[in-house]
Amino acid sequence: MPSAYQRQSLKALLELFFRAQGAPLPEHSDLKSASALSRFLTVYTWSVRQVIRHMRQAVRQELKRYRPRGRRPHLQVILDMTTLEKRGKFKAFSDLISVFHGKRGVHLVVLYLVVGPWRVPWSFRVYRGKGQPSAAQLGLTLVRQLPKWLKRAFKARVLADTAFGSVDFLQGIRQLKLHAITGVRYDRKLTNGRHLFELHKPGQRVHLQGLSYPVTIAWFYLKRDGAKKRSKRYVLSTEPLKASTIVWWGRHRWQIEGFFKTAKHRFGLHRFGQQTLLGMYRWFVLSLVAFILAHWGYLSLESEALPDWAEAAAVVLEVALADVVVSLLLADIERKRPLLLQQGIDVQITRCKI
Repeated sequence: MPSAYQRQSLKALLELFFRAQGAPLPEHSDLKSASALSRFLTVYTWSVRQVIRHMRQAVRQELKRYRPRGRRPHLQVILDMTTLEKRGKFKAFSDLISVFHGKRGVHLVVLYLVVGPWRVPWSFRVYRGKGQPSAAQLGLTLVRQLPKWLKRAFKARVLADTAFGSVDFLQGIRQLKLHAITGVRYDRKLTNGRHLFELHKPGQRVHLQGLSYPVTIAWFYLKRDGAKKRSKRYVLSTEPLKASTIVWWGRHRWQIEGFFKTAKHRFGLHRFGQQTLLGMYRWFVLSLVAFILAHWGYLSLESEALPDWAEAAAVVLEVALADVVVSLLLADIERKRPLLLQQGIDVQITRCKI
């Protein structure tokens, strides 16, 4: 940060995210006023790109240490779209708000990396609606921008849902010399005029219309919440694999759904209230940074249980922002001083050099 004041504002904002309660609103801060944090997000000059660069460099250093025995580890490149629902008018970025599948808000196409125990939301783009680049086109752009060191260090495989199963997307992935496993509509046509739903044996290599190379088709049955019957879902793989293997990898795509829920309900990804495009963008980046750091805190606990995000975030807060923890403790003591005096307790605090 360019100044000490801005560094203090950044720490105060991160402390809100690290509460992991899903509502990191500026007015809830005990260290800075809401207006000060709003100016930090929307007015002050500081480089978001530099924050992203430093974060990615830290991710690279951590992933370099991950060297399991045996074959080169897999890198799951997961693509999906999530909606950050919004009501009201946002004049500064009204062109970014659209209605998709009955939901109004900002629609993010997110690229999410999974390597062993590591989970990293790497990049995102905003889907602007009809007449603009599709989710598949945005997803292909994100995959193209993956750094070369990731592809060299790991065996990358792209996992995506049906929205990313277009011909252009699959052709683009092939040009990048990668393999993909995506959902596919049941009524996609084959070059012989038949449809996918006419296939009777999973694991067949078929030629879809528009594709210049064969793909392997598999399917599984999924029961949605509230549904009485299971629905049949089709999956394709650009790599010749067994049907059971394709389904196994296809189910791994759902890991990003858990990330979306955590990012929203724990780290407030959708709770931005900024009236500027810059403020919204900075909010997204800081929320994702908080998730990555909290995930590292969870890994440091070496726990086999499901993540307790509040506990994991508290670990990071005490390690990375110890001065903030101390400031909050001192402020709480000052607020409770009358109560302490009523109980016959007088607290004297002296700062000493270490």
